[in-house]
Amino acid sequence: MPEHLSDEMLSRRKSAEAFISEVIEPLNKESSVDTVANDVRDEIIAASKRQGFYYKTQPAEFGGHPAGIIELTMLRELWSSANSPLTDYIFGPGPGILHAAKGDLKRQYLDPVMRGEKRGAFGFTEPDTASRPTWGRLDGQSVLVSGQKSYVTGGAEADFVSTLVNIEDSNGGKLGTAMLAIDMAAEGVVIEREFASMEGSGHVSIIFNAVRVPITNVIGEIGQGLPRALENIGNIRLMVSARATGMCIWVIDLVRQHLLAPHRTGTPLGEREAVRLRYADMRIEVYAARSALYRTARLAESGENDVNETSATKIFCTEVAGRVVDMAVQLVGGQALVRGHVLEKAYRQARSLRLIEGANDLLRINLAKGSLDLGKGEL
Repeated sequence: MPEHLSDEMLSRRKSAEAFISEVIEPLNKESSVDTVANDVRDEIIAASKRQGFYYKTQPAEFGGHPAGIIELTMLRELWSSANSPLTDYIFGPGPGILHAAKGDLKRQYLDPVMRGEKRGAFGFTEPDTASRPTWGRLDGQSVLVSGQKSYVTGGAEADFVSTLVNIEDSNGGKLGTAMLAIDMAAEGVVIEREFASMEGSGHVSIIFNAVRVPITNVIGEIGQGLPRALENIGNIRLMVSARATGMCIWVIDLVRQHLLAPHRTGTPLGEREAVRLRYADMRIEVYAARSALYRTARLAESGENDVNETSATKIFCTEVAGRVVDMAVQLVGGQALVRGHVLEKAYRQARSLRLIEGANDLLRINLAKGSLDLGKGEL
């Protein structure tokens, strides 16, 4: 539970809260709502490095000081509760799917990513119009990749995309899936279109026209592509959960201030019993969501199998966030529906959380399968 954090962890939280108030909040007042200037980003990164937060997501071999899952969960929830896009620049880049890269793959992709010189994207999903999943045929020391990927987040700014590909031998025989690092500047890579989703994220659809990719760009081994793509999904879902509960904390505080403020009727809204009932429901749900979040973080840090628990937590926390933001809009009233209002933006963001990193109903199906077919999962 949040209140059972160690004294050392609470001290780190206090330092993180000071970072928000002393660095993020002043810069937030100077920044544009929609874009973050390069000098502001660089100032946050420099301050984060001085305070040591930047290195908490980086392996020791790259000069990092990696934090445990509980600490990262605590900090991610705190960053989210600040309700500022500037918090995206506090943590340094992590190795992600490239964490075990060696040789040329490490030199050309992982090392530049960790130095902040290259940016990667993740190509997993085909568009509904694709005739077949993205495939690659072995051709000597290369793989010729053809197909399409959509919803490649950050693809327009990426230097390369880590892509899930179905591999075939020279005769068309199936060899299984593989993850390949494909340069966005490679001949045959075409950005078909750029688009944004409702919460503001930018995506691209990519076409691969017989793109020649060196065999050394295979991340891991051929035949292990899907497990490689999903190996860190539990931690990512826990990150989404922390983002959701952090959003809830911010919303609860916003609503509390609104309910205590003077009202045109002469009586603060918070004095009305019906309003208090709805506000109480919001607090109850957030309390339960945070309890689930920290329990699952402890389970994940212990090294236990947490596949079902991280899925359950992601479902619950993101759906609580949706209900909490929805009720906040109801209590604040029509002004919260106006484009540009902080709750209007939060409403769009909260809705997206139920789809990213595994649609909630698909996760529900996997949860049931884990219990009924495999006997897995904790309560």
